[in-house]
Amino acid sequence: MFSSSKIKSVDFYRKIPRDLTEASLSGAGLSIIAALAMMFLFGMELNDYLTVSTTTSIVVDNSSDGDFLRIDFNISFPALSCEFASVDVSDVLGTNRLNITKTIRKFSIDPDLRPTGAEFHSGPLPHYIKHGDEVDEETNEGSVALNSASFDKLSHQYQILVVNFYAPWCYWSTRLKPSWEKAAKIIKQRYDPEVDGRILLAKVDCTEEVDLCRRNHIQGYPSIRIFRKGSDVRETHGHHEHESYYGDRDTDTLVKTMEDLVDSIPQEDQKIALEDKSNVTKRPAPLSGGCRIEGYVRVKKVPGNLIISARSGSHSFDASKMNMSHVISHLSFGKTVSPQVLNDVKRLIPYLGRSHDKLNGRSFINHRDLDANVTIEHYLQVVKTEVVTTKSSHDHRIIEEYEYTAHSSLAQSVYIPVAKFHFELSPMQVLVTEDSKSFSHFLTNVCAIIGGVFTVAGILDSIFHNTIRLMKKVEIGKNY
Repeated sequence: MFSSSKIKSVDFYRKIPRDLTEASLSGAGLSIIAALAMMFLFGMELNDYLTVSTTTSIVVDNSSDGDFLRIDFNISFPALSCEFASVDVSDVLGTNRLNITKTIRKFSIDPDLRPTGAEFHSGPLPHYIKHGDEVDEETNEGSVALNSASFDKLSHQYQILVVNFYAPWCYWSTRLKPSWEKAAKIIKQRYDPEVDGRILLAKVDCTEEVDLCRRNHIQGYPSIRIFRKGSDVRETHGHHEHESYYGDRDTDTLVKTMEDLVDSIPQEDQKIALEDKSNVTKRPAPLSGGCRIEGYVRVKKVPGNLIISARSGSHSFDASKMNMSHVISHLSFGKTVSPQVLNDVKRLIPYLGRSHDKLNGRSFINHRDLDANVTIEHYLQVVKTEVVTTKSSHDHRIIEEYEYTAHSSLAQSVYIPVAKFHFELSPMQVLVTEDSKSFSHFLTNVCAIIGGVFTVAGILDSIFHNTIRLMKKVEIGKNY
């Protein structure tokens, strides 16, 4: 066994008897300064240990969310009717999806962007609309030509007024005209307007009656509207409640449709047809001339376009009167990150999240008196940012966010104006990683601070003490 004397020989901290030590005023002052220095450096080290540091790097995009990217948006068009508003997606690989409806919702809005009713349901449209083979005859027209004055008068005189809003230059209006006039003559013979008074077929030339067509929110030609006496009521914003006809345009179908309308007159509830969404030929007409489009689309991660425009396979549009001005309430890419999670991450990376909704709240207005046929284009360059945070050695949390830069322009076009969003994803991504700090490293630094300050203070005290002693010896030598 080891004796106690042998054990004491390895003592690194041998004690000096208190009688052999001497306290000094300079040593006390230096000790106080050393203690304060230790406390200050310990606080700095503790703050550095508690502060989360990150490392930012650029790497090749290796997304975990697949080959598709989600685009969420909420855009208001004050001058685009929900009746013809279409959301299309295309890309450089040849994808071309037209009139997406499954994930899109539309709401009619007034010029002040206020909603004017419930969600607008466009419903399924037939892929092919049948037209008649009649030859256009200039004489013996059966429908009644209307202007603003006669429209208001006849809409209150007949229980059902069916109006064809057309434009002479329109191809589809020209194809409809013979069938429409022939059907009007047949209906006039079967239901004499002077005697029966239940139904009348009429027409409005929108190139002459511009205000009347604008009042009824006509944007595509031809547009067949069904006005019912007593239901054409002005509401809070002065809108009309009526139906739009989307069925076949041959004479036999038109006549049968009109007869069905007459048969429904004895029913007291005149809104049955409005509420029957199963009938694809008649649906409620838009309550106003504007539309708010919201929802999302999924696109491939290649350069592509999100296009919002007026589209129809059986209507024509006057490009000079189309106004694609819009207000972007929301536009973002990728999965939606909750505000709480985003705020937590912002405490690590303050600059994160500044550009994931860069266009939110922006307005892009085309003043009609300046230019016509104006397409509004947005060029978006999208970069993915991935944040990896570590709470412990076994807990990793990944946050993926897409940020983008945006450049917008207004350009004249010979085609129908559109609102186009060009998006291009970067092949690189920004990777932000949290640098974890070990507790052992913190303890090592604390020990180094204490030991270092104590040692330096001892050296300074020794130098100061020996200097004073030397000065005293020199002074005594001079006295002798």
